[in-house]
Amino acid sequence: MSVSNNSYETVPFLKVREAYADVLAAGRRKHLIHGLVEVDVTTARLRLAALAAAGLPLSFTGFVAHAIATAVEENRVMHAYRRRSRLVLFDDVDVNVQLEVEIAGQRQVKPLIVRAANRKDVVEISAEIQAARQSRPEDERLYHETLALAAVPHPLRTLGWRAVMAHPQWVKRFGGTVGLSSVGMFGPRGGWGIPIAPPTLMITLGGIATRPRYVDGELEPRQVLHLTITVDHTIVDGAPAARFARRLSELIEAAHDLDHLDPAQPRGAPAPSSAPAATA
Repeated sequence: MSVSNNSYETVPFLKVREAYADVLAAGRRKHLIHGLVEVDVTTARLRLAALAAAGLPLSFTGFVAHAIATAVEENRVMHAYRRRSRLVLFDDVDVNVQLEVEIAGQRQVKPLIVRAANRKDVVEISAEIQAARQSRPEDERLYHETLALAAVPHPLRTLGWRAVMAHPQWVKRFGGTVGLSSVGMFGPRGGWGIPIAPPTLMITLGGIATRPRYVDGELEPRQVLHLTITVDHTIVDGAPAARFARRLSELIEAAHDLDHLDPAQPRGAPAPSSAPAATA
């Protein structure tokens, strides 16, 4: 005789997630298209491992953010925003990096806007990301401000979001110009993430898997990053999106801006630590 087991537990629904839902709602109002790309990151990760062993541990996410900023700077329509009948094309590429940190005893998503990432090198961007992963007093303040915002009635929050999205300068100030999220970079089997996001350009880093690829005519096992490029089709056509995807892949596969780094002259790099070779 079988006995039904209806046991369960309940946990608090974090109020801050109401604010996350507002971001998703803003993304649903966009006309998004997604490109699923495989990028060979073997050379880049080997170079990052060598730099870490020499005393200069860098962030893999920071490396990718730098490549994104470089590719966007070459094709600025990729982070354009509409203002009535005009498009605003910013000079600075502000990359909004989504990090998971512990705030108020809970694992939370923390946005870090790397301002003018196209004017910084990998070392500077990595230092910002690694510093943001540390608990800071302003994180608690921002968390409580977000809770206060989530307590505002939903119709008013919706009007507020629409007002922000209608002004490109506000979008840049509060959310940056490009989004970057990692949903499982070091997963052993790869896989893509499909985001709902308000930026004109959103990059989602999926898993890294080992795949056979031909290199100089020889079949080799290579580390392949599954990367999703999401664009607002109202602003970006398929052809420029494809050119951007190709250029971004070239920069990442060539380990752009890593070869010239000298660990003996870190130029503001974080202090050596026992961090893994290619940190998130």
